[in-house]
Amino acid sequence: MRAPLLVFGWGNRSRGDDSLGPLFVEEMRRQAGADAAVRVEFLDDFQLQIEHAMDLAERERVLFVDASRTAAAPFEAVAVRAARDLSYTTHAMSPQAVLQVFADFYQRPPPPCTLLAIRGDQFELGTSPSAAALGNLRLALAWGSLWLAGEGEEDRVLLEPQHARA
Repeated sequence: MRAPLLVFGWGNRSRGDDSLGPLFVEEMRRQAGADAAVRVEFLDDFQLQIEHAMDLAERERVLFVDASRTAAAPFEAVAVRAARDLSYTTHAMSPQAVLQVFADFYQRPPPPCTLLAIRGDQFELGTSPSAAALGNLRLALAWGSLWLAGEGEEDRVLLEPQHARA
């Protein structure tokens, strides 16, 4: 049986602020502790892939986490809806496209999904995350703890799906 909640972050740890997704997942996993494994699964990857649609199966809620150059600081949390876009043919698949793959494959709507886009500004290869991005990450982690507890949904900034891509 799968954990009902999934927290999935992605990014390149070698590109400064692009590491915010995996860093979020790492810290949330640490904060949640071993007992949370029954309730929440934490995954991270370099980028979203078509196969990640299968990770959404049997979930009650999913939190996608990524760094964003365009999100307002410190972060934006947006509801994500399935949508066809051309990203499934690229190396930078969108959460919306992953949800659409899920809907097409399973012939049912995906679980409720939220994208947590953490503001970052420095994405250069071989750099560390910036101090500003790490500050944004700390605030995003506090919001993420509320999300895990099923609270804070009213604090989300809701945008249309075309604006939700990080």
